[in-house]
Amino acid sequence: MAFNLLKGKKGLIFGALNDMSIAWKVAEKAHEQGAEIVLTNAPFALRLGDTDKLAEACNSVVIPADATKIEDIENLIDKTMERFGGKFDFILHSIGMSPNVRKGITYDNLNYDYFLKTLDVSALSFHKILQVSRKKDALNDWGSVLALSYVAAQRTLYGYNDMADAKSLLESIARSFGYIYGREKKIRINTISQSPTPTTAGKGIMGLEDLMDFSNRMSPLGNATADECADYCIAMFSDLTKKITMQNIFHDGGFSSMGMSRRAMDVYSKNLDALEFKDVTHKFKK
Repeated sequence: MAFNLLKGKKGLIFGALNDMSIAWKVAEKAHEQGAEIVLTNAPFALRLGDTDKLAEACNSVVIPADATKIEDIENLIDKTMERFGGKFDFILHSIGMSPNVRKGITYDNLNYDYFLKTLDVSALSFHKILQVSRKKDALNDWGSVLALSYVAAQRTLYGYNDMADAKSLLESIARSFGYIYGREKKIRINTISQSPTPTTAGKGIMGLEDLMDFSNRMSPLGNATADECADYCIAMFSDLTKKITMQNIFHDGGFSSMGMSRRAMDVYSKNLDALEFKDVTHKFKK
């Protein structure tokens, strides 16, 4: 449903790979709400994904850029401003990748070259985008910048590995740059801590299906979907949220505030009963 929440606004969206991507959903909804957008991703990702189809549907363009390379970001910001005829209003950082996760390397045996790559792609790229945007004065006053995070930045979750460290750094960058950009240009910078979501990147996390089931049972409202996350991003890009900045906002159905739910406890109790029965039966056979 269109309310023209972003009518007249222009924005840059990183990370739309395919229709499972949260960034893809955000792009569709931003276009629906009246915004003009530019799409970008790393060149190798663009070869693997369907971003050109999204651009056609949203009357947009795709500008390749490796978000870890300053020169690529500078070129991207210049071309985006050229496309829009000046400054723009919002940025979505939806970028994350861990070679350690992809290769099944556990946290207690990390490859440190891979670890540095994780931090560069998943967090430092956010700082680079903000720094270049500020130097080029690319964003309009009262603009909005978002990055996608996860509760593993605050809590240890099995299998999330070095991505947890990257998300912690990502959230810190949002706070530190949020102060600078806020005092100078009234630009707000926030992170959204989303429920586990089966995106292409998310599916690489060890035990994702079990994690999604657990968090869904724990959350009083259930897991937040990619579509629902996109709706929230649109609200954060709109003028309805002009005084929210430097925040990590949980969009997770209440999971982050829970200790134990009845639904999760029921599953735990049943599994415990089954294990105890199996143990007794095993002893009896002996």
